[in-house]
Amino acid sequence: MSAHGETPHGAQGGHGNLNQLMAGFALAALLTIVPFALVMGEVEINRTALIATIMGLGGLQILVHLIWFLHVNRSAEEGWTLAATIFAVLILVIVLAGSLWVMKNMNENMMPMHDMEHHMQMEQMKSLQSQQG
Repeated sequence: MSAHGETPHGAQGGHGNLNQLMAGFALAALLTIVPFALVMGEVEINRTALIATIMGLGGLQILVHLIWFLHVNRSAEEGWTLAATIFAVLILVIVLAGSLWVMKNMNENMMPMHDMEHHMQMEQMKSLQSQQG
């Protein structure tokens, strides 16, 4: 302790007490369990709404980890940490949005297997007809 009775990290700059850490853990667990339950319980909601809910809860979980466990805040000495965190979150959003966009386009543009089999059968029939005719 310092001469003023503060911890070495400052009054608010410490690693938090057990109650704060347990609250962060409970929030993180809840933000993991809810999306898992939505998917495994096969909840009847629109697929787009389900994906948006899962991604939103994932974003909240990132914030919980940053605030409760990594202690990122807006203080002057944490300024670079906050800027780096914002940049990392921006990159994460770009990667997630890009991945969803690519998967959506692939799903729309790929030929389903049963259509491919039907297409191959039609090609075989055309080739047999051209050989006979």
